[in-house]
Amino acid sequence: MDVIKELLKDVPLPKMATISQVFPSNRLVDVAGSLRKELNRSMISERVRPGMRIAVTVGSRGLADLPILVQGIVSELKRLGAKPFVIPAMGSHGGATAEGQEDVLANLGVTPESAGCPIVSSMEVVEIGRLANGLPVYMDKHAFEADGIVVLNRVKPHTAFRGNNESGIVKMLTIGLGKQKGAEACHAYSFKYMAEHIVLMAEQILATNKILFGIATVENAYDQIIKIAAAAPEEFIEIDRQLLLEAKANMASLPFKQIDVLVLDRIGKDISGDGMDPNITGRYPTPYATGGPEIAKMVVLDLTERTHGNANGMGTADFATRRLVNKTNFPMTYANGLTSTVVGPTHMPTILECDQDALLAAIKTCNAKDQSKARVVRIADTLHLGKLQISEALLEEALKLPGVTLLSESQELGFDEAGNLLDLGLADA
Repeated sequence: MDVIKELLKDVPLPKMATISQVFPSNRLVDVAGSLRKELNRSMISERVRPGMRIAVTVGSRGLADLPILVQGIVSELKRLGAKPFVIPAMGSHGGATAEGQEDVLANLGVTPESAGCPIVSSMEVVEIGRLANGLPVYMDKHAFEADGIVVLNRVKPHTAFRGNNESGIVKMLTIGLGKQKGAEACHAYSFKYMAEHIVLMAEQILATNKILFGIATVENAYDQIIKIAAAAPEEFIEIDRQLLLEAKANMASLPFKQIDVLVLDRIGKDISGDGMDPNITGRYPTPYATGGPEIAKMVVLDLTERTHGNANGMGTADFATRRLVNKTNFPMTYANGLTSTVVGPTHMPTILECDQDALLAAIKTCNAKDQSKARVVRIADTLHLGKLQISEALLEEALKLPGVTLLSESQELGFDEAGNLLDLGLADA
């Protein structure tokens, strides 16, 4: 018998029940209409003149209704007589290549056809200044040479640092627009100083007078837009801060503070920059961010298709599967760590041959007093927490929580012939 199978043969697998949990679900019903309302503000129309070539930033995250947002911005710019084009604004993502970044946009549904304008993808940058500490500030060359720039991004808590401005339109100015070299410069002194540096760099970029306006979104726990806000350049930093508070208040979360084993069906860059959101898992890549549950062992089973083999984040898990490794594009994955200077998330977890072995290994090593009563939670990914599987040991506690409903009674876990978990549609809620 295989030595690993022998070590795992007596580990008990708990029965699992399926539950749902409800989060605040206010949302914008008419995203396109709400966007038009913001774009019709006078501070926007006054800044756009006929004939202007205007760059519109689009990042690598799976923003809700991203194609609708991009098409709406482009249409309004055209209506005002401008000549818009899209630029991928995503630091080193897409393997830090022009082709890779355009592919990322296509997989997010943003193409020349959907946007209604050209996509100009390049890794060329220009240096527009330096901070007092010597760090250079970069901007995408084509954006810099345009007559104006429109910044689009979602505002949310960052995965590796805390500050008044985290992930949002300010960060898009510095790391998104800065491409790989900008991301590298901003990360050079570690995430310890990131909150300070993104604001200082943003101030220099705003001082170029290239930024016409920004469009920021806030999403609820179901990955749906609850707010769209336009920001004039002089409002960028403050609006970004205000929306961050709203984003934090509307985040999803796991319903337990202590978990023995957390199983994620998939991770990917389209889910989080870290493959899985540490704000959900409590597994942060740096010591400069905190929060979330205490998890003894974590298992990741697969990669999303849209991540294109980028397995950044796998290193924060304890166990992964052979199929995840087989799908991993290591140069693309390592480009993230080399740019951010945080290489822990690109490390290899312990690799098991199938889902069943990975789950058994996690239970064996979770240090539960009674492995048969291990507190196990299974989710699709950190974007979808409305429906999850939990072990019997958690069921009584779960059903006392507000908003939790039992969807199916406890039953044995189902595996296919290869030993991989059956798909239960956990991402459907």
